[in-house]
Amino acid sequence: MNKKTAILLLNLGTPDSPKVKDVKEYLQEFLSDGRVLDINPLGRLLLVNFVIAPTRAPKSAIEYEKLFKIGGGKSPLLAYGETVQEKLQKLVEDNCHVKLAMRYGNPGMEDAIDELEKEGFDKIVLLPLYPQYASATTGSTIERAFQLFNYWQTIPEIEIIGQFYNNENYINNIENRASQFSLAEYDHILFSYHGVPERHIINGHTKKQSCSDCTCNKHFISTEPQCYKNTCYETTRLIASKLKIEESKFTTVFQSRLGKDPWLSPYADQTIKKLAQEGKKNILVFSPAFVADCLETILEIGEEYAHLFKENGGEKLDLVPSLNDGDDWVKTIYSLINGK
Repeated sequence: MNKKTAILLLNLGTPDSPKVKDVKEYLQEFLSDGRVLDINPLGRLLLVNFVIAPTRAPKSAIEYEKLFKIGGGKSPLLAYGETVQEKLQKLVEDNCHVKLAMRYGNPGMEDAIDELEKEGFDKIVLLPLYPQYASATTGSTIERAFQLFNYWQTIPEIEIIGQFYNNENYINNIENRASQFSLAEYDHILFSYHGVPERHIINGHTKKQSCSDCTCNKHFISTEPQCYKNTCYETTRLIASKLKIEESKFTTVFQSRLGKDPWLSPYADQTIKKLAQEGKKNILVFSPAFVADCLETILEIGEEYAHLFKENGGEKLDLVPSLNDGDDWVKTIYSLINGK
């Protein structure tokens, strides 16, 4: 890169600490996003600030307390992100500067983009660290970035690196993590992705097609390349093919649903319970939507779902680590930035 370039790595975020106050502030910022909770703005304001955040914050703070202890006093998502930033800085050219920012919480996007304006760059590369596009993640992050760039008097060249759900290096990185496990020892394998409301998928379809009428669980739908559900299933197929897992031995599921509206299914918790009740004793879980281990992987899958599995007759649930700060993952990011 001959131009003075900034590379901005963007992830979802984390509370500053497990204190109830900080968790509440994080939930308020996160759930106030219209792409996350897509209801009437006034209703969202009242629901988030007077119902969800006050009631969920104390419970979530307990979980974040566990998570921060595991991370040695820091959120693992942030710690891994900082290490990736440092490692990537060593790989890029001298005229490239790597920054990390979170869509919610700190280090915040507003501060990071303010710093970029002061430092002056010819080009800015945005890399949302979400393998599969979703309006509530990639869409929200890009939208917020351009809201902030809109205040600049002089806007430089901006490049967005989109979803990488089918990137060969990304798939190879997951294969590397799977090498820690003997797949033949497991009765079944799950690929668990963060869930979203079905209406998000329907609204994003070019023909507003219902999820019940879609066959992306069977094959990739080329006319809907930005559909989150479509790309999740394709990621599963690519990993399963790479690892030579028979179709009857794996299932794609969706976790972390909120509220009573229909979310993407099959639901992870219900599937895990069913597998145990069917007599499956050992299962392995991949989490390909998360590039770094976080609350949803370490605690929701590794603790909550493991307990649910054993409670219903299972014996062992193992979690395949995310890409985290592995050197192979950093090299993949480098290749994405360089268009490879």
